[in-house]
Amino acid sequence: MKVQKKMMGITLIVMVALSVAACGTNGQPPASEMTRQAVDISTPEQTSYASQYQTSVFLGDSITEGLSYHDVLKDKNVLAGAGKTAEFALQDVDELVKRKPEHIFIQLGSDDILWPTDNPKEYSLSYYDQLIDLIKVKLPEASITILSVTPVTAEAEKAEPRYRNIGDYNKGLKELASKVQVGFIDVSSIVSAHPDMYDADGIHFQAEFYPILLDYVKDELGRQKNAK
Repeated sequence: MKVQKKMMGITLIVMVALSVAACGTNGQPPASEMTRQAVDISTPEQTSYASQYQTSVFLGDSITEGLSYHDVLKDKNVLAGAGKTAEFALQDVDELVKRKPEHIFIQLGSDDILWPTDNPKEYSLSYYDQLIDLIKVKLPEASITILSVTPVTAEAEKAEPRYRNIGDYNKGLKELASKVQVGFIDVSSIVSAHPDMYDADGIHFQAEFYPILLDYVKDELGRQKNAK
């Protein structure tokens, strides 16, 4: 009888292991399933971020999508997806309007700089400009803040040399923000300070990175407000 129970227990463990191994990311940012499960349990910190950003929407690509994928923010506060560019984000404005945010954070560009055109930066920033203009028309009372594109690891840059243009692209974003009079926050420093929080691809981030990002954004908004 003991042997039978032991065999049943081993069989159950094997079935669970196979089930976990079979799970994919379904197009979400790369991250281990165990990491995802670890943050599925609501904590006071997560509740705090949901409260702090309850009237905000983060618009962006797969980097931004990590905020909801890792359950740091609720789905209603994140409007993002893999492969999203400034041009494609124009299609999201109607949905953005439905959510009636008071503050909109835009973080696009990781995919834009890979766009197959002669001048990806110029091409992207022209659509970025259109996107902000359309949001201002549709949501005139909302505040808009652009977040810089996050840098990648040296290995990821070596594999895709176009990522070397991130710094120059961010300069363009800062100039655009000044031109159209919206906020701008460069988040590069927190990425440099936490290189251990990259995901395996050296582009995306683990769950632990996102609370640090939100804290930094909140602090920078406060600093900029006090500087005025």
